[in-house]
Amino acid sequence: MKKLLLSSLTLFSAFALAACSGQKAAKETTSSSTSTAEPVIVKVASHTSPMTDMLEMITDDLAEAGYTLEIVRVSDNVQANVALHNKEVDANFFQHKPFMEMYNSGNGANLVQIQPIYNANVSFYAKDFDNIENLPEGADVAIPSDPTNMARALRLLATHNIITLDQPDSYTVTVDNITENPKNLTFSPIGLLNLNEAYQEKDMVFNYPTYIAKLGLNPTDNGLILEEESDNTFAVSLVAREDNKDSDAVKAVQKALTSDEIKLFIKDKLAGHAQPAF
Repeated sequence: MKKLLLSSLTLFSAFALAACSGQKAAKETTSSSTSTAEPVIVKVASHTSPMTDMLEMITDDLAEAGYTLEIVRVSDNVQANVALHNKEVDANFFQHKPFMEMYNSGNGANLVQIQPIYNANVSFYAKDFDNIENLPEGADVAIPSDPTNMARALRLLATHNIITLDQPDSYTVTVDNITENPKNLTFSPIGLLNLNEAYQEKDMVFNYPTYIAKLGLNPTDNGLILEEESDNTFAVSLVAREDNKDSDAVKAVQKALTSDEIKLFIKDKLAGHAQPAF
């Protein structure tokens, strides 16, 4: 009887020891898999400073949240939207909402504005005069050829009473909506990325601070007219798709791009060029 009891106790101890060992091994395996889990890659398309600068700034914030940011650099605005529409990237950061809506309409896309980040100070520039009052009669004015930025340029001229539009509150106006043109200006639609070249050829040119900076110009010192700061319709925004707009990855990028550090960067480094839109 004693031998049977001893055998039972020995067998029980062996099972208990095995169970404890199994639990310990399971914990170690779980701990190991947790500590070695690969960060999730989140891809954001953009093509120029200051957007790419801001994306580089949030790399560490995203890493802390468990994401590896991959900045997909494209050569133009169209590529960034094509990549997002085709699900080659998770988001892009370069455009304002009207431009996004124009792309959606023309391409059957479902891109969605996630978060306005900053509003660029657009203006008109001229190489031969530094005051809008000196705009010559019959001047040749370069404006963006894409519909949304063309509307932005024309609205800016109308706000400063240089032309009159039949729909002054519309964001889809074109040169056909001009009802009064006191100086008989000629308008030359030109691709957004070619407006710097137009600066040398035309009497006056509309442009963004990001692009005109390559010519050593800025809206504060060289701009002839500026938009009202309160209008964030054309704010550069983080954009995703309808199918992933609520994903954790996109939300992580949104949170990082609306940090106090980014706001300070816009106010400090982009002073005179842009204002925060969040």
